[in-house]
Amino acid sequence: MILAVVRLPPASFAPMSFVAPTPAQDSTGSSWLQKWTLKITSLVVAGLVFGLAYNWAAPRFYRPDQTPGFWMGALHGALMPVAAPSLLLGKDVPIYATSNTGRSYKLGYIAGINGCGLVFFGLAFWQPQRRGKK
Repeated sequence: MILAVVRLPPASFAPMSFVAPTPAQDSTGSSWLQKWTLKITSLVVAGLVFGLAYNWAAPRFYRPDQTPGFWMGALHGALMPVAAPSLLLGKDVPIYATSNTGRSYKLGYIAGINGCGLVFFGLAFWQPQRRGKK
């Protein structure tokens, strides 16, 4: 086994000096805060709008006289995450049709949940300015 000894110049052992933040560095921090404040505000506003829309849509799309299949399951799945604001405010809204066609409804429900998550969170965390930079 061969060991190598590396000798560093004495200047590399000098203590690092403190560098005070420049205005450009401060603006980066504030732009980061502004970006996240805008994202959180957008999510809250979108949640409230979707909650109001769900409040309107629930009685129309969760009817007891129909047996929902794949497409209605996809719609119910897409609306399920949107029900959170209504549920948090104390309104008991339906999120799943108990009388359904079975496997096709459940597959549609899963597809709807995933589609809603892709759209909702995809837009929330999408960063178009990073796409061109590599």
